[in-house]
Amino acid sequence: MARDFEALRARVRDVSYTPGTDALRRISPLLLTAQDLTATALVRLTALDNSAYTNIAGSRASLELLASVVSSSSLAGTDLAHALLANPYEGQQFAGYPADDEAVRTARHAEAILQMTGHLDDAAHQLDLSAIGCHYLAHGVTEDLSSEQEHQAAPAQHKQTTVPDLTRPQYDALTSFLGGARLYESSQRGLGVTRVATDDGARVSIATYRALAKHRMVAADTSTSLYHGQKIIVTEQGRRALAKPRPHAALTAAATTPPKVAVGQGVRR
Repeated sequence: MARDFEALRARVRDVSYTPGTDALRRISPLLLTAQDLTATALVRLTALDNSAYTNIAGSRASLELLASVVSSSSLAGTDLAHALLANPYEGQQFAGYPADDEAVRTARHAEAILQMTGHLDDAAHQLDLSAIGCHYLAHGVTEDLSSEQEHQAAPAQHKQTTVPDLTRPQYDALTSFLGGARLYESSQRGLGVTRVATDDGARVSIATYRALAKHRMVAADTSTSLYHGQKIIVTEQGRRALAKPRPHAALTAAATTPPKVAVGQGVRR
């Protein structure tokens, strides 16, 4: 819409006319175009007001700005209408009134041109404000939507970049997967059994693999079947987990349980 307002402003500034019928013929299309732009701006204000955009921070300022565009565009139309009102029409006077001579006609035209020029300048100014408002509106809406997308993406990005703590078997499994590993499914007693085979011979339980896959630290290449073996890929999330120190081994129950002392042990009667 900004380009439409700018184009109309240029037409208003460049309009050339002779007072009378010629002015009516040249200024009337400008007035009709200004009214069409006002209607368009009003339709878009209504659509924006009824959209989900109103739930975004900063939307009120955009709505008020678009309302100002409607106002400025409407004022431009009013100024163009005032220019047509100031136009000296050449109809006949009432019966009994003398016809204008050339001097009176010239004076009427000179006075009208001053008034019409002022109204046309005012219309061009209002159209300039309308175009500027549209440019600011487009920038503001874009900024608001971008900020909202970043706000919505921030929790997901934080969740994605947060690496959960690994157990020692999970850490060792990831290390083995870097050297090469595959996911197989074989049939035992008529049931499909999924297992993990590593190139270095390390034993990794399917439960450990599934825990790593749940946290998106590993993925299987599904371009091949499980019966032929699907390559296990360590994801970027998994590599970030391996950047942490290897977890310490959990304390055993024997190490955490204090020794029992027999009551009365070593007491002689």
